[in-house]
Amino acid sequence: MKTISRLTVVAGGVLALIATCGMALAASGQPSPWQLGLQDSATPVMDDIVWFHNLLVWIITAIAAFVLLLLLIIVVRFNARSNPTPSRTTHNTLLEVLWTVIPVCILVVIAIPSFRLLFFQLNTPPADLTIKATGKVGWFWHYTYPDNGPLEFDSFMLKESDRTKKKPDQPRLLAVDEELVVPVNKTVRVLVTADAEGVIHSFAVPSFGIKIDAIPGRLNETWFKAEREGIYYGQCSELCGKDHAFMPIAVRVVSDQAFAAWVADAKKKFAQEDGPSQTAIAAAAGPRSE
Repeated sequence: MKTISRLTVVAGGVLALIATCGMALAASGQPSPWQLGLQDSATPVMDDIVWFHNLLVWIITAIAAFVLLLLLIIVVRFNARSNPTPSRTTHNTLLEVLWTVIPVCILVVIAIPSFRLLFFQLNTPPADLTIKATGKVGWFWHYTYPDNGPLEFDSFMLKESDRTKKKPDQPRLLAVDEELVVPVNKTVRVLVTADAEGVIHSFAVPSFGIKIDAIPGRLNETWFKAEREGIYYGQCSELCGKDHAFMPIAVRVVSDQAFAAWVADAKKKFAQEDGPSQTAIAAAAGPRSE
């Protein structure tokens, strides 16, 4: 039994170390090298996701430790040398009731917060701002701000040569030329779709706890409320073709005043001009792999 106790303590210590490292390595708004945990939460939805994830980790750990303990007891106490005359017992009513009722109770404990979280994610509250994100044929995102007049633009991943010159402090393969800009502490509704002649994409930002498919001919909806200023990164999370890996999402969260100023500048900057569309240019471009 001393051996079993020591193994249990060692297993618990390893699990605690892994959990601690995971929390320490989770970066805010972007992935980090050797990261084990989730990215830092920036929205109420992600707060609940992190809480639910941690709850499941404890439940799974307890179940795994219990099963491991049972296996060790069986190995030590019921091997041929320790127990040369095995029991002929085939049924135990109490035991059979317990191993049926306890798993059901565990599933109920998991199901209740799970359903609450799903309702929280899928029930969009009244929005302060609406944005439309369209996955385009050339593997980039097109953003539209219907609440702010004629404001729409394309967002392309920066090539490494451009990133080192324009945005050296931003991560490789996640930095974009034009970021999605939203105000802090405002409910943002995101309408997500894809070009009718395109493929399925997925709009995902881990720190916001959002991930929803962009399907040609269909309009999906999600929402977030960023509670901290900063820049948060995501990527297309649906295998969508040759440049799937080069379709990042960058969301910059700013103050109300900064957002109003950005809208005024963006309307001038992205005013429609004559010439070939960015979509046509991107569709004709070669591979963007770095």
